[in-house]
Amino acid sequence: MPTEFIKMHGLGNDFAVIDVMAGGSVSPDQARDIADRRRGVGCDQVLVMEKPKNSKADLYMRIYNTDGSEAQACGNGTRCVAALYMQRKSRTECVVETMVGLLPSRIVEGGLIQVDMGEPRTKWDEIPLSRECDTLNLGVVNGRGTMPDPVAVNVGNPHTIFFVDDVSKVDIEKLGPEVEHHVLFPQRTNVEFAQVLSPEKIRMRVWERGTGVTQACGSGACATIVAAARRGLTGRKAEIILDGGSLLLEWRAEDNHILMTGPATFVFKGHMAA
Repeated sequence: MPTEFIKMHGLGNDFAVIDVMAGGSVSPDQARDIADRRRGVGCDQVLVMEKPKNSKADLYMRIYNTDGSEAQACGNGTRCVAALYMQRKSRTECVVETMVGLLPSRIVEGGLIQVDMGEPRTKWDEIPLSRECDTLNLGVVNGRGTMPDPVAVNVGNPHTIFFVDDVSKVDIEKLGPEVEHHVLFPQRTNVEFAQVLSPEKIRMRVWERGTGVTQACGSGACATIVAAARRGLTGRKAEIILDGGSLLLEWRAEDNHILMTGPATFVFKGHMAA
């Protein structure tokens, strides 16, 4: 495993980025050790840049959670890896390949990174759920039945979105893992708690599958705009305000794709002990 890493974050959702495009690999056990905030580099996810499998892509991004499990998608991570690649190649566009497809990315006004996150999936077996049900109204999915019925959306990975009156009053540390591991979600789920402030603005907090509470979640923000628009709570374009800052989301009607725009920040570069 290469020992060099770059620490980056997208709105406080932080990553250790490791480039193995020239050779090498990172195992799940190594990723878990790297992510450890007391004994390793410390991060929400470890992002590994690999040679692309698809000839239309510039690189492949492998995503490890803090528990060593592999995630299918990461919106904030895609922005960071795209920004790093474009900086190194002196380019303004690139295509990042992930487990679930190709994500065209580009630099836009203000130095922000915009990623085409593709089409959301909303059928019960696409989430996936363990039984057939209405993904727009899941009913009770936490043991105590204290939360309103959520919406399920897959944006490369599964998300469950609760619309609440005040996100500051939600006990995410308790409800997050309870919903993540509910029997309805055979692959577990990311959990979002969203408060609609206006038709163009949503406040959101997140419990990420395999990681826990994070400052931001790009794919979660994508899932939230889809859920809000499907419920008729907002239009198809909104600012999503997370603990770490804001993302601009647009669920385009013409092609059903989600555009996510936000910052990618370089923190430092370092070397791990061999």
